[in-house]
Amino acid sequence: MDVEVVRSARRRKTISAEQRGSTIVVRVPAGLPAEEERAWVSRMVHRLTARERTRRLNAAGALARTADRLNRRHFDGRLRWSSIRYVPNQRSRFGSCTPQDGTIRISDRVASLPAWVRDYVVMHELTHLVEADHSPGFWKLVERYPKAERARGYLMALGPEDQSGGVS
Repeated sequence: MDVEVVRSARRRKTISAEQRGSTIVVRVPAGLPAEEERAWVSRMVHRLTARERTRRLNAAGALARTADRLNRRHFDGRLRWSSIRYVPNQRSRFGSCTPQDGTIRISDRVASLPAWVRDYVVMHELTHLVEADHSPGFWKLVERYPKAERARGYLMALGPEDQSGGVS
């Protein structure tokens, strides 16, 4: 991927990036010091490529199919959610759910994990549609997934964890 930096005398504070074909165009203020420019260009290229990767992941529809399958198998198809999608901005957890509006977000990092771990993360978030907290009742429902304990250990081994094994 090529990167083109456009310096603008009219730009004072804002920095933007867009993809044009196979080139990423980054617009920066003309007076930005070279070191800051390099850092911003790197940051903007990373953001744009992460956004594009997440768009591709979500376009495939794999999370929705996984959620449907787990819902049928473990919840008799009773659960309803408004959206389930990969997001690029979750670094301290693998997933989150807002039960009030049925929104489920899965970190894009999960896409590269083994299928049985991805299934666990989705199962965990689906369970929040029934039990909003991490109560004993919540964990009893999560344990319906046969590899729950193994998957939780796998996620804990990957890095920063909270009381729920990095999933909320």
